[in-house]
Amino acid sequence: MTPPDQPWPPPSSQRVGFTSDVLAGGASGDDIAPMSGPRGALGLAGVIGLFVVLALFNIWWFVFAFGLLVSIVLHELGHFVTARATGMKATQFFIGFGPRLWSMRRGETEYGLRALPLGAFVRIVGMNNLDEVEPADEARAYRAKSYPRRMLVITAGSAMHMVLALVLLSGVFAVRGETTAVDAAEIAAVGDGMPASGTILAGDVITAVGGVPVTAEGGLAAAVTAHAPGDTVIVDLERDGTPRSAEVMLGSNALVGGDGSSAFLGVSSWPVVETVQHSVVSAPFHAVSSMVGQVGDSVTGVVRILNPSNIVGHLTGSNDDPMTRPTTLVGITGVSDDVGRNAGLAGVLELLAYLNVFVGVFNLFPLLPLDGGHAAIATYERVREGRSRRRYHVDVARLMPLTMAVVALLAFLFLSGLYLDIVSPVG
Repeated sequence: MTPPDQPWPPPSSQRVGFTSDVLAGGASGDDIAPMSGPRGALGLAGVIGLFVVLALFNIWWFVFAFGLLVSIVLHELGHFVTARATGMKATQFFIGFGPRLWSMRRGETEYGLRALPLGAFVRIVGMNNLDEVEPADEARAYRAKSYPRRMLVITAGSAMHMVLALVLLSGVFAVRGETTAVDAAEIAAVGDGMPASGTILAGDVITAVGGVPVTAEGGLAAAVTAHAPGDTVIVDLERDGTPRSAEVMLGSNALVGGDGSSAFLGVSSWPVVETVQHSVVSAPFHAVSSMVGQVGDSVTGVVRILNPSNIVGHLTGSNDDPMTRPTTLVGITGVSDDVGRNAGLAGVLELLAYLNVFVGVFNLFPLLPLDGGHAAIATYERVREGRSRRRYHVDVARLMPLTMAVVALLAFLFLSGLYLDIVSPVG
């Protein structure tokens, strides 16, 4: 424990550097001169040029990428503004990691771009006991502030994601309306020589297969595979708005190279959605309701995706469940093109909104180096302090093995998702 009036003990040089950078969530080296001038201008022009090329190549990829950039900047802006408001010293505000491409200094803070587009960071001095802080700045260090102020700063990033999601969804719901999946599936195409050929047509809306209803959650596949190959079933459907029924003998998935154990209809389909209009006043309330459900799905999704066995299953081909598949921004950006072409700008903004909810939830998981790990440490320190007025500080060096394990898992998750996005794109 360190009494409030006792100077912070300087850490050993062997305990800083890379370790401190990982635990602090940023890069040290505040004394490096900003990269301005011709070289910095070239780096800045290169980044702008990439966005211009992306816009010319695919407008929906550009809209999604730009929206993602705004999300990242707002996340870090949440940390930065609250840190400054609570008296903390922020020395760096960078988009990207790795080598500097361009930077400038305004006051005590360096702003800029780095080469690796893997996120962004704000460097706040004194994030933990490994950070070296000038004695004159110790009173402005993160670790020197009260528990409420530390919690405000560390959770502000995720809060910004939620605010942005609320704004985007409110706008989409008020202008276009809220789309919800209904218990049906629309046929997109029927395979030649398949069981449904000549009986079911593209455009038909199927509501049940052999008495098993098609649900929004399970889709048509779940209703079909509830039966056995060779079963003759009655398919309830609507054609041009008129209810009809069709008798079909189901085949097996051996028709498409499967093991023959599952029933097969031989069609492709997509969900049926309905759009409900909301007023400008009511749209935010419906947006909050939608976000609450998405938060629950995000928590479940993070647990599933972080399970190493699920990742290995997708890499080896033994797991094809899209709900447990890791993906990266490469895969999500690819999906944004399909969403943009089918649902327009409103669809892409809705995709960005739900992505912000997921990132906001993921970032609050109580694991270093995520923001949730810092929040967990601040809470533990507050509990250890109890009613005494003496501050308690966790020695984060003891958490380094666990932190590096988390970093390794996140790296494995990223590389696996990137590989799957390249060799087997989502959708």
